[in-house]
Amino acid sequence: MFSLDTAASPPPDPRQALARADALCQERGVRLTELRRRVLEILWNSPTPLGAYAILDVLREDGRTGAPPTVYRALEFLLEQGLIHRLTSQSMFTGCRQPGSRHDGQFLICQDCGQVDELNNPAIEELLRAEAAAREFEALAQRVEVLGRCPDCRRGAIDHAA
Repeated sequence: MFSLDTAASPPPDPRQALARADALCQERGVRLTELRRRVLEILWNSPTPLGAYAILDVLREDGRTGAPPTVYRALEFLLEQGLIHRLTSQSMFTGCRQPGSRHDGQFLICQDCGQVDELNNPAIEELLRAEAAAREFEALAQRVEVLGRCPDCRRGAIDHAA
């Protein structure tokens, strides 16, 4: 039987996340260029996921010039290295809380405030693999995104209703 331990990992300090990304890229022999690092930093410093154009806006506020393809190339590199996740339902990106291990992750997305909680529960991944295999379906990727309301927004809705 699968263990459904749903405890999410707390978000790391952005400085720790960047240091971990630097170390992983060095171990893998790939370059975390200044732009790629800045894109990752922007994602980690944002309280909610961001789209490519929002990232481009922050880069322009920094005084950098660039076009969307530049940001998309940086995002593609960060995705390939497992340093960020693409939230398909939102067309946005968020930092990965466990960048040392390859995984697709499961995400709880608050529809009110945009907060995202990353679960990374291997039991859920295994259950989905087993269900796919039982149906002779070849699963190439798993991306579970659950849309709902976070505890803070639920409390706010309850407070406003009272």
